[in-house]
Amino acid sequence: MSNYSSQYQGLENYDPQDSKFLTPFQRKALLKNLQSNLQPEYLRRIEIMLLADMGKSQTQICEIVGCSQEMARYWIGIAEAGFAHKWNERPIGRPKIVNAQYIDRLKELVSHSPRDYGYAFTHWTAQWLSKHLANELGISISDRHVNRLLKQMGLSTKPKSSKQEATEETKDNNITIGDLKTHSEPTFPWSFNLMQTNQ
Repeated sequence: MSNYSSQYQGLENYDPQDSKFLTPFQRKALLKNLQSNLQPEYLRRIEIMLLADMGKSQTQICEIVGCSQEMARYWIGIAEAGFAHKWNERPIGRPKIVNAQYIDRLKELVSHSPRDYGYAFTHWTAQWLSKHLANELGISISDRHVNRLLKQMGLSTKPKSSKQEATEETKDNNITIGDLKTHSEPTFPWSFNLMQTNQ
């Protein structure tokens, strides 16, 4: 909705005395920024919060501003939570997506020890890969998404053991039926006296 042009409908009767949840500082800052030359998306956010502070319903705000229910709900919630002054901290639009550079760097990191990059641990986790790449490339994705990408590439953060180690582990940890001792008679440290005596 980049063609947003508001005449600040509904705000002409804005009375700061009737404020629902904005502080005087937040109201002043929002009204000042509403008059500045901001991107339309930012203006829409500010207007939603000011209209909500006036007591307008979500439906009324959507009609006045021309936004989706989700957008109105989100910014009303931000204002109600006391974070209206952070209207410009959330980036506009979709978050950055993973690109070829991200994939290549992810492959490279997984193929090396984290110690090569100054970390104290010896094996990567998806969470640390995500943090490292967010700092390095500015693209932040969840550790679950990192695991998904690794799986698609046939990679894993789990260290691979050699076949010999795996075979030895299997030998040591598995018990086969042939390893069990067989006895025809049960051996108990005590015995039952099953005969009844009539006296």
